[in-house]
Amino acid sequence: MRAFMALVLCVSSATTAFGFDINAGVTKESGPFDLFKFGFKAYKNGQKEEAVEAYRYAAEKGHTASQFALAEMYADGDGVVKNDFEAFKIYSKIANQGIEPGSNDTGFFIYSLMSLANYFRQGIPGSPVGIDLAQARQIYFQVASTFGVPEAQFQLGQMLLAGEGGKASVKQAKKWLNVARKSGHGGAMAVFGNVIFQEGQTAQGLAFMTAALDKCEPKDCSWVQELQEQAFSLASEDDRRVAVALVPKIDGTD
Repeated sequence: MRAFMALVLCVSSATTAFGFDINAGVTKESGPFDLFKFGFKAYKNGQKEEAVEAYRYAAEKGHTASQFALAEMYADGDGVVKNDFEAFKIYSKIANQGIEPGSNDTGFFIYSLMSLANYFRQGIPGSPVGIDLAQARQIYFQVASTFGVPEAQFQLGQMLLAGEGGKASVKQAKKWLNVARKSGHGGAMAVFGNVIFQEGQTAQGLAFMTAALDKCEPKDCSWVQELQEQAFSLASEDDRRVAVALVPKIDGTD
């Protein structure tokens, strides 16, 4: 739900407080944007059941932000019983609707595609959605190439390295990891550094992995640190000194 909150934070500043009843001026027959504004306000106030109701009515009227909010709530089990298949269906609907160039719904479209790719990569137990690595890889490629999203570039790079969903290609993996790390993606920087470390660029690879420790997301920092420590233990004393000297020069854009 954090992704949704970040995408629509600007909406909340213009939202006024009212109850979901006819006296407040908002009912299920209200326009989708009014329903959405009410749902967002209710969610922020901890009234999640009312938020879900408002989002559902707005979603039925084709309001993309409301559809996305519902999908996120189902995916997180936030205010509703967690249901990844229900979330998958809503994300799919958003993705299938497509977007016009410059649309305000672009962010919801991108996040929906990323969620679908993640589901195809892992599958959804107890549902018709099985693991489909080729589909996941294709979606990551679409988001990485069309929208330049670093996380998609990172995930695509990892799949290319592992040969998941298609032929392995270290060259293509390095390309996408390098693009992502230039955007400041800590995980991509660490994996890119590890690849070139394994290829013999010991000092530079170790430098990238060390620099990644300051850029990684909290969820990634443990494995980034493990990768860096392993490389550090294998490097010579000279390579370690060179790597330490290189770290301050690495800002993700070199």
